[in-house]
Amino acid sequence: MTGAVRLEPVDERNLEPLLSVAAAEAEPEDVMPPVEAPAGWSLARREAFREFHRASFGGLDGPTRTRMYAIVAGGEVVGMVRMTRCEEPGTVETGMWLGRSARGQGLGAAALRELLHAAAAAGMHTVVAETTPDNQGAVSVLRKCGAELREKNGKLRAEMCLDSALPTH
Repeated sequence: MTGAVRLEPVDERNLEPLLSVAAAEAEPEDVMPPVEAPAGWSLARREAFREFHRASFGGLDGPTRTRMYAIVAGGEVVGMVRMTRCEEPGTVETGMWLGRSARGQGLGAAALRELLHAAAAAGMHTVVAETTPDNQGAVSVLRKCGAELREKNGKLRAEMCLDSALPTH
């Protein structure tokens, strides 16, 4: 399954499969902003997950300036990757999560490569990301995709320039 991924814009068709993966294979704080709700995947938190994702249906020019994509591997939704317009023109910020069973198979790097192509097609020239130095999965994915990494104040900032050749493997 390594590398065989495609991105589908999140919409009503794939929102429930995305929520199912999140609830079964991820912690709420890893896949959505914090909300006032009982711990775990309560009904209130599930509805907040849906609303959080529905808010991005307008894409890069919508109110949240965000396009979210379901990461599909082997015909199954396995996670989500997004891009959000930054203040700096031509720049988007990205973030991603994968269900536990999809990690460590090269799917994260494949999904980020697909996102870099989508960002370039949308006229962007730079993709940035932020993580922590101890998030080895994210650091590995970013390195595989040619990110320039800088550490500052306990955060790791990644920058990927789309003006050069995009990574293909």
